Amino acid sequence: MHKIAIGLVFHPTKNVLPVASTVVEWAGRHEFGVYVREADRDRAPEGVSALPPEEFVRTCDALVSIGGDGTMLGALRLVADSPRPVLGVNLGKLGFLIEVDPVELPAALDRLSAEDFTVEPHSCLRISVDGKEFVAFNDLAVIRQPGSGVAAASLAVDGQRYGYYRCDSLVLATAAGSTAYNYAAGGPVISPATEALIVTPTAPLAGISRSLVLSAGEPVRLDLLPDSGDVTLEIDGRALAHVGGGGSVDVRLEPRAGLVVRLDSQTHRQRSYVKLSLLDLPLLPEELRELIPASYRARLER
Repeated sequence: MHKIAIGLVFHPTKNVLPVASTVVEWAGRHEFGVYVREADRDRAPEGVSALPPEEFVRTCDALVSIGGDGTMLGALRLVADSPRPVLGVNLGKLGFLIEVDPVELPAALDRLSAEDFTVEPHSCLRISVDGKEFVAFNDLAVIRQPGSGVAAASLAVDGQRYGYYRCDSLVLATAAGSTAYNYAAGGPVISPATEALIVTPTAPLAGISRSLVLSAGEPVRLDLLPDSGDVTLEIDGRALAHVGGGGSVDVRLEPRAGLVVRLDSQTHRQRSYVKLSLLDLPLLPEELRELIPASYRARLER
């Protein structure tokens, strides 16, 4: 009989040991295997097996991401070529993708074991540049390098020339990523259930100045104009490539590349709406805390 394997994906700096230990204790009672990548061996509790990255992906039936949205995105990227359920445990701040807090984890694992959950499918961006392939579940930002001029690029949609941009940066986002950089740049918020690719320029000087919303069947090609400044490709917040004038970037949307575990979709959506509305308040995080009743604030600080 196949022993169900759970893979743990850790935030790079936060203390993940208490949450990881909860998973190991639960797994021991339910005869599940628990694994991490070799790079995380020293941060994992006893009872966890470390595997090379490729074997880790092949072995695990589900992943538990311990951190914030960035950690969750990393977990989704790990298994984008062979999607399997990813449960997020929140150690971050807003956590748009993540549904479960650490105190809720044992009950969430029980439901995962009983297959009492749904999966929320997420699209990813498949990005090709200079023969290299990248994956983004939130967004690709094509950002001008300071001092080298504006980002200037022509846009083709499904092989048809559409127009051009001259701007500080171009944000190409999935529907789930529409609440991130795209939203900050004035782009629209799109339901995560929509298979859409959003293109939003920031600080446009000429050319297209509004957001475009495209379907999954419309691949995008950006050709940097010869007079464009050098640009950096920031993929889910990570600067991974640089392109100069005359270079090109191909992007296509791939539906259902990620499977996010949902235990209560309606409550999660309600929380996300509240979190999104908080982003528009002109208050700092510490000032927002003052809006929470003192009795509840004391519980949060324990």
